[in-house]
Amino acid sequence: MNRVIGRRLRRHSLLEPSADPVAVVRAMCGAHAQVMSAAELSIGVRTALTRQQVRDALWVDRTLVKTRGPRGTVHLLPTADLPMWTGALSELPHRLRLLTEEQADQVVAAVADALRDDELTGDELTEAVVARTGAWAGERVVEAFGGTPWPRWVEAMGVASNRGAMCFAPNKGRKVAYTSPQRWLPGFAPAGDGAVGLLHAYLRSYGPATQAHFAKWLAAPKRWVDGVFERADLERVDGGWVVRGDTAWPDEPAAGVRLLPYFDAYVVGSHPREVVFPGRAFERALSGGQAGNFPVLLVDGVVAGVWHQKRSGRRIVVTVEPFAALSPAHAAGLDREVARVGEFLEGRPELTVGTVSVGGHA
Repeated sequence: MNRVIGRRLRRHSLLEPSADPVAVVRAMCGAHAQVMSAAELSIGVRTALTRQQVRDALWVDRTLVKTRGPRGTVHLLPTADLPMWTGALSELPHRLRLLTEEQADQVVAAVADALRDDELTGDELTEAVVARTGAWAGERVVEAFGGTPWPRWVEAMGVASNRGAMCFAPNKGRKVAYTSPQRWLPGFAPAGDGAVGLLHAYLRSYGPATQAHFAKWLAAPKRWVDGVFERADLERVDGGWVVRGDTAWPDEPAAGVRLLPYFDAYVVGSHPREVVFPGRAFERALSGGQAGNFPVLLVDGVVAGVWHQKRSGRRIVVTVEPFAALSPAHAAGLDREVARVGEFLEGRPELTVGTVSVGGHA
């Protein structure tokens, strides 16, 4: 298993930094961006780029796109991979409670038309969708976490994203804004069997893996996943499946110290959990078995602690709680990693080794 972990580290640019943010995000199979600062740092710890360079890849160069990815959650994805991602995600079964399939199709068409050459906030997009479909789309019937209910059309927002009709635009002030991914990659269409392409990509980064691992990562039903595995070109190895022919394992041991932020793709996508989160990490760094809720200290490719950072002006206090004493080499590696975090966040980092009292992210 040590060689498997070593290969994952290498492919995730966690052994040597990459100069290419697109290659890094592709190897991660998307950078989780529900917390945008965490997505930026996930890329930052894998590269020598500045935070502004990462943002420019998204909003200026448009080589990355912010949209929905695995599990219906917001991710940064390589723009060039939109055909694969939308081809895969648009195949996934979806459950509608407040819309008929016909209404959902109308909403997707309306969203695509409204955003084709524009950037709209949620309220502006609601007006545009209602104007193109009917008053029913604007009825506030979608539960909104205790606040004012959202309009009915919002139930199809995930479907619209999966089909490539919408993605995120730069915020308008403090308001989230949306646009069309066609402005990032003109003329693209969902790939015919994007699901197989996505499975191959996942296995190159996280394999060997099983159908259950892929289903959990993507939040996809078993029957659908089984069908994708049957169509893919795979071979069985110890621990699960890999893409046929992708069976080279590095002789170099898994090594190094990394600080990974909330929802980092490496810990979310890697299995078996008891190997990646050994011993105390299984209880302390997982939340009900779910990975990503805690920023983690990675030592030699496995979770060996948790950490937290608190900023005041330029001062960034980084508190790291190792689950066991660090060797001198690992302690030196931690110092370097804290320095890198501070550099990327454009602050002055201060390391404290001690208990992290902050709970996990919801």
